[in-house]
Amino acid sequence: MKIDVRLQESYSRGELLLRTFFGLFYIIIPHAFCLLFLGIANMFVKLIAFWAILITGKMPRGIFDFQLNMIRWGLRLNARMMNLSDGYPAIGLNKTDNNTIIDIEYPETISRGSMLLRAFFGVFYVYLPHIFCLVFVSLGVGIVSFINFWVILITGKHIPALHGYLTGLLRWGIRINLYLSYLTQEYPPFSLKGNENDWTV
Repeated sequence: MKIDVRLQESYSRGELLLRTFFGLFYIIIPHAFCLLFLGIANMFVKLIAFWAILITGKMPRGIFDFQLNMIRWGLRLNARMMNLSDGYPAIGLNKTDNNTIIDIEYPETISRGSMLLRAFFGVFYVYLPHIFCLVFVSLGVGIVSFINFWVILITGKHIPALHGYLTGLLRWGIRINLYLSYLTQEYPPFSLKGNENDWTV
């Protein structure tokens, strides 16, 4: 499993200012409009996936790709709005991105028992313990984002450690989403870290 946001050698000060002051209008609103309808569709897709796995022990490849591309879209959007990447995030399910990566293997089989546990008790043994930890781990987001804004504005570069912290928070949340969406059998670790070679495209 690879989940990462590329640390660029340099960042555009102009794009930073545009995202900060006008990002709501030219990034968030158009993306949110599209994702709203896809999110509604995804609820039905997840229901279909549940019954497909329960009956066959497999998730249809089309449903797997749809849900994974939704999550990739979210990462593209968040990476820009958190100033982790430059460039406009592509709108669409099948779009590629040079600055973000989510790569997981398609599971040939999925445990029905594990799926039922996630469906009915996932909120207790996955969501609640992870959210409890994330509340504390994410306390520094505001300060880190403020520091990063000024560092990028002055130097045109991102502080690697702070970039890693913010990327780690996104990675943590995505792992939870992947697991609760039945896209992976791997229980999400309580960690910001990724694989050493996450960024290989």
